Amino acid sequence: MTEGNFYNPEIEDMDRSELDALVDDRIRYTVNYAAENSLFYKKWFRENDIKPSDIRSHEDLLELPIISGKTIRENQPPEKHDFGFRTLDWDDIFTVHETSGTSGTPKSFFLTWDDWERFAEKYARSFVSQGFRKDDRVIVCASYGMNVGANTMTLAARNIGMTMIPEGKCTFPIRIMDAYRPTSIVASIFKLIRLAKRMQNQNMDPADSSIEKLIIGGESFAEEARRYVSEIWDCEVYNTYGSTEGTMCGECVDISGLHVPEDLVHLDVYDPRMDKFVNDGECGRTVLTTLLPVGAKSGNVLINYDTEDTTVVLSRDKCNCGRTHMKILNPQREAETFWVSDTPFNRVDIEKGVFQRDNMEYLTGEYEAFLYGGDDEGETTLRVSMECSDMEKCEQELIKENFLHSFFQYKKGLEDSYIDGSLNILFNYERPGDLEFYRIKGRPKRIVDRR
Repeated sequence: MTEGNFYNPEIEDMDRSELDALVDDRIRYTVNYAAENSLFYKKWFRENDIKPSDIRSHEDLLELPIISGKTIRENQPPEKHDFGFRTLDWDDIFTVHETSGTSGTPKSFFLTWDDWERFAEKYARSFVSQGFRKDDRVIVCASYGMNVGANTMTLAARNIGMTMIPEGKCTFPIRIMDAYRPTSIVASIFKLIRLAKRMQNQNMDPADSSIEKLIIGGESFAEEARRYVSEIWDCEVYNTYGSTEGTMCGECVDISGLHVPEDLVHLDVYDPRMDKFVNDGECGRTVLTTLLPVGAKSGNVLINYDTEDTTVVLSRDKCNCGRTHMKILNPQREAETFWVSDTPFNRVDIEKGVFQRDNMEYLTGEYEAFLYGGDDEGETTLRVSMECSDMEKCEQELIKENFLHSFFQYKKGLEDSYIDGSLNILFNYERPGDLEFYRIKGRPKRIVDRR
C-alpha cells in the first residue's frame, strides 16, 4: 500500500471537509456498534434513555459518559462476572491483552485480527511519514507480550517490507550493531542514552554507526533530552505516542507535532471539568474514541476514554509533509503533574532542567526527584538528584544555575515561592549507579511525592 511519502495517500491527504465527514460517519457507526455489542454501553443507553441514533457527530459525544481505566476495571472480573467492554464472542477474539496494572487490576483488551490490521496501519503510516522504507532494519527495544506496541510495530514493518530485529530490551550485545547494521532503533530516551554509553565504552561512536534515525516511544520527554540524543547519535529523533487503547500517533519528517490517524481514532481535548472541549491551541485532557469503518467489527470499543494525559491540538491544516490529519503536542501524563503553591509542574519540566546542554558535559542524564512537606505549613521541599559522569569534575553550581533558570522560565509562581522560602529546592549529585531507582525493580519513577 506504501506510495511515495504516504502509506495510505487516499486517507492521509484527504481534504479536511471530507475527513471530518468520514469521522462523523464512523462515530455514528461505532456508537451504534457499541450499543448493540457492549454489555456496558447496552446498559448505559438503556438506563439513561438515550438513543444511539441521536449521536450524529463528534460534538454529540459530549452527551455520552467519560470512561476511565477505573470504569473498565469496574466492568470486568473480579468486579463483574464478564467483560463489559468486550464486543464479540470468544470465538472471534484473536488475542487478549492487559495493561501493566501499576494502578490496580490490569485493564483487559480484546483484539480480532482486523483490529491488529488497523493498529498496524496506524504505525505503518507513522513509519512511512518518518522516512522508513523496505531496506530499513529496525531494532525494537519494547516488550513483546501483553502490551501491544512491539507486536504492532512488527506487523507494520511487515506491511512496509522492513526488517525487524525484535530484541525487546536495549541491553542487547553491542555486537548486534556491527553484525546487522541496523538503520534505526525504537526505544525510550534513557535506553538510547545508556546504549550510546555502552558503545562508547567499547570504543564505538554512536554517531559513526549505521543508525540513520531513532524513534522514541513509551513516555513523554523534554525537547532538550531529544536534542541531546540527536547530538550523540548524529541523526533525527522522532516521537511516537501509543497505547494498548489504540492511540498510535506519530511525528512526520516535519517534526512539528504528532499526527493523529483521525479516521481510525477520534481525539478530543476536554477542559479540566471534563464537560466541554477546549479550543485548538489550549491545553486539556486527551479523550479517545475508537473509530470503526462502517461494517467493520472489533473485539473492544472505547467511547470517550480519558487517557489521563494532557495535550494541545496544534493544527488541523495541511502539514508541510502533505498530510491533512491533525497534529497534537507531545502528551504529558496527568499523574506526573504536581502542584506547589497553586502552580503545576510536570516531570518533563524537571527533565528539561536536567538536560540543559551545558549540564550534559557533566551529567549522564539519569535523575530522580522527591517532593517533601516542610515543617512549616505550606512549605515544600523539592530534592533533585542527578547522576554525574565524574564526581570530581562535576560543576555543581553551574548545573544548579542552569536548572533553576530553565525550571522557572515559564513558572513565575514557583520562582516567587522559591524567593519567599515556601519552596526549597535541594540539589543532590550522585555517582553512576547510586540513584535510588537503581535499587527498585521496574521502570524508574522519576518523581515521587512524599508529602
